[in-house]
Amino acid sequence: MENKSENSKGLSISVRSFITSIAVIFALMVAAYAASFAGKGIPFWKWILSPVLVLGAEGNATLIAVIIFLLVIGGIFTMLDKSGVIRYLLDRISAKYSGSKYKLMAVCIFFFMAMGALIGSFEECVPLVPIVVALAVRLGWDSVTGLAMSMLAVGCGFASGLFNPFTVGVAQKLAGLPMFSGAWMRAVSFVLIYALLLFFIRAHAKKVEIPVEGNFGEEGSGGTSQTLDKGLKLFMIILGIGIVIVLSSAFLTFLQDYTMIIVALAFLIAGIVSVKAAGMPGREMLKNFGSGVMSILPAVLMILMAASIKFTLTEAGVIDMILSWATGAASGLSKWMVILFIYLIVLVMNFFIASGSAKAIMLIPLIVPLASAFGISAQLCILAFAFGDGFSNVFYPTNAALLISLGLADMGYTKWFKWSWKFQLANLVLTSALLVFGLAIGY
Repeated sequence: MENKSENSKGLSISVRSFITSIAVIFALMVAAYAASFAGKGIPFWKWILSPVLVLGAEGNATLIAVIIFLLVIGGIFTMLDKSGVIRYLLDRISAKYSGSKYKLMAVCIFFFMAMGALIGSFEECVPLVPIVVALAVRLGWDSVTGLAMSMLAVGCGFASGLFNPFTVGVAQKLAGLPMFSGAWMRAVSFVLIYALLLFFIRAHAKKVEIPVEGNFGEEGSGGTSQTLDKGLKLFMIILGIGIVIVLSSAFLTFLQDYTMIIVALAFLIAGIVSVKAAGMPGREMLKNFGSGVMSILPAVLMILMAASIKFTLTEAGVIDMILSWATGAASGLSKWMVILFIYLIVLVMNFFIASGSAKAIMLIPLIVPLASAFGISAQLCILAFAFGDGFSNVFYPTNAALLISLGLADMGYTKWFKWSWKFQLANLVLTSALLVFGLAIGY
């Protein structure tokens, strides 16, 4: 963990962001402990040790996989940074798009939204966040713009759920619907959400934009432009192959459980090959890899602390109490209020349970019959589930991937909150209107 400077853009969690994030998560841990007494309660020792005990809880395999994934990416990214490949990549992109950077913004947002919408990528996109943030700053914008172009866009695509296997796919199976049926409504949602997101990000970028001076595309640090060019080409080719394989998981469903592994392997191979081609000796590569792993270690603590909140509330039976109350509270509501209430239930549960598939298994058997009792189709209920599961992933401080991305962008949660709540509110209005529209046309 280190403070970032002009000359060091490695994948590391800044001290300021780390302290802010830890403080926010710890406050939520305390609140969860207090709330646990509304249920069965939980011993104090168990609460204190919950960040460790969560590793042995149900679903720990995914948690461990995320931790290993981030450590590997941290090591590879530092190697790429120290070799000069990352800086050279930013120089090349800046030189090519300096005169049409808002077109680049639109394409970048679309790409990240598509990653979330088509294959359900979220954590897999974390390693690209610091690159996009650095690019945004290089083009005269700020870190908020870069984070919004990448992580916020992924979250929006994930929530639109066009062919998201982890939310829509699992939920439709549980509801007895053909997988990815009803896609036209989710496609309309994708387009409208993309337009709203592009408007917000572009407006912010125009507001903070400063003139950029300097020549791009010159030799980067760490080697001649020829060696860096070779290293960059190899990196892009190998990573591109990995992305194509991940994208193919939309059709080759057996790959869907391995997308994080595929991305990690692609980064690992691409990083080693490109850094070697850029002229970095093997011993220095190993040293930088170890340094990168160490710099990302604070993220592990954040992940475990965030996961412990769900552990505490589940152990105390509080989550079951919330669900029981919610299903009972729906009686007496009008049809359009019920579909919005279902949206609200998923939004609330997403604060505690980040996994879309885990939430689907827990909620779909409850909310689909609830919707059916009011004459609301299962298809519309799935859309409400997708909306409730996705957008808040890039807003709630209990989401580890968001906290890590904020740390990598050297941004505190409060700063992100102050900017993103306006978009989240506007998007809440838009998606609520889409649900009411779907109800009106019998979707």
